[in-house]
Amino acid sequence: MILSDVDIRRRLTDGELVVEPLSDPELQIQPASIDLRLGREFLEFQRTNIPCIHPNSQQEVSEYVEETYVEDGKEFILHPGDFVLGTTVERVEIPADLIAHVEGRSSLGRLAIVVHATAGLADPGYKGQITLELSNLGTAPVSLSPGMRISQLTFTELKTPAERPYGSERGSKYQGQKGPQASRIQGDREFGGEQ
Repeated sequence: MILSDVDIRRRLTDGELVVEPLSDPELQIQPASIDLRLGREFLEFQRTNIPCIHPNSQQEVSEYVEETYVEDGKEFILHPGDFVLGTTVERVEIPADLIAHVEGRSSLGRLAIVVHATAGLADPGYKGQITLELSNLGTAPVSLSPGMRISQLTFTELKTPAERPYGSERGSKYQGQKGPQASRIQGDREFGGEQ
């Protein structure tokens, strides 16, 4: 079952679901979702001389990722073909009986802006800000303003709560993240990591 605005408000009020700071609930809570705002921090992928990125490598992310912070009143320009990692202003806490789906807002989709490449889920038990995988599929640069509503979360209720929710017990790599986070895939078990 997908939560309606009534369900979302009740869970927020009861503290079962956390989305904070929710600056304007009347605007941000939609009929079956919550709009999330764009943060100020971005990780931009730079052109580099490395032959390729190997998921199993301990290669330094700093070799090809540059941090950008957008000051008050400024904008981030997303150029055609660019891919950057952004973040939400809001921090979320998803209870063990819900899964959250990260979706783009249709108004931005109509400008060719995509907010996630593949990471469209926030698992039961996830706590932290959400990293957005922003890309511009269009032919013109698009200005993104920190604080604008950039994405939305829909919530699906699980038939039973997750037995092993996302978190430290599972060794989850992104639990509690603040700001955009680059890939930590080298920590996956198939690449010699623990997860």
